[in-house]
Amino acid sequence: MKILYGVPGEGMGHATRSKVIIEYLLGKGHDVKIVSSARAFTFLDKAFPGRVIEIKGFHFAYKNAEVSKTGTFLLNLKNAGKNLVYNFGKKLQLEEMFEPNLVITDFESFSYVYGQLHQLPLISIDNMQVMNRCNLAIDIAPEEKTNYQIAKQIVKAKVPGCDAYLISSFFDAEIKKKNTYLVQPIIRKEIEAVKPTEGKHILMYQTSSSLKTVQQVLSQLPNEKFIVYGMNKDQKEGNVQYKLFSETGFIKDFASAKAVIANGGFSFISEAVFLKKPVYSFPIANQFEQYMNAAYIELLGYGRHFNKLGANELKSFLYDLPVFKKNLQAYTQKGNTRLFTQLERQLKLLGKSK
Repeated sequence: MKILYGVPGEGMGHATRSKVIIEYLLGKGHDVKIVSSARAFTFLDKAFPGRVIEIKGFHFAYKNAEVSKTGTFLLNLKNAGKNLVYNFGKKLQLEEMFEPNLVITDFESFSYVYGQLHQLPLISIDNMQVMNRCNLAIDIAPEEKTNYQIAKQIVKAKVPGCDAYLISSFFDAEIKKKNTYLVQPIIRKEIEAVKPTEGKHILMYQTSSSLKTVQQVLSQLPNEKFIVYGMNKDQKEGNVQYKLFSETGFIKDFASAKAVIANGGFSFISEAVFLKKPVYSFPIANQFEQYMNAAYIELLGYGRHFNKLGANELKSFLYDLPVFKKNLQAYTQKGNTRLFTQLERQLKLLGKSK
């Protein structure tokens, strides 16, 4: 089967998850072409040379480690016209070189629109649709209700009317819409293959290097050792070791950490749960999806949800590590078996129906 696969460029989680699925599809003999943008394009083009077409996508603007709603709107408005022209040219290029039988989108618009225009079967694979197609069991703070409604409407409008929605999630949720299937998180081979141990350090993964309080907060716990990725520096400051990103080094430090600190990104949190690492989560402000992930971490007893990185909050989190570790032992996942089984089922059904 010829498959067009769309991956958004904002955030690397989509790209790393999609890479796992694309490798699986190629291994099954399918012919896959990929459309993506920004850092995700660079990453996927290196992994699948000759299969990736660069498009222009949506991007967030950040200010002091928070999403700027105004900045994000202005940034994308500024580039909207030229991006539309550019993507139209890519549509024509794709039509000349490839005739897909089916489209898979990981919350990516170009591939979705292409599938609709050509009346192709559409499969959505992402974690975002849980907000729209399932009932959430978390309590939503009053100050987050507006963010929730905005996020829910964006998710609802992003890729409507797909033939199947495969939602990856580390938590269970009640499905409320048809053609919706909950699967476990997509785990990279490198994470699946590693054997977790418990060292003495705490790993911090920071997606925005603009957070200014990291050293000031972590230095207040001098008896703890911290390894921090994402701050774009390689140096030691007291009890904090900052490292530049290296996949091998990062996975080694991740697998041997006694706990982790992060925002609320789905991919990292999912891998932490898979490796049974207690999670201190402080979501990026104005991103409800991150708030939701952090809230579920606390609801399940896998860690704590805080509004900020703080010394007192860290002490509280570390005090309860034994409880979190015990709760995490109940989580079970056999690689990507559930996802691939459901994906194969949908490919067979949709391949015959259209």
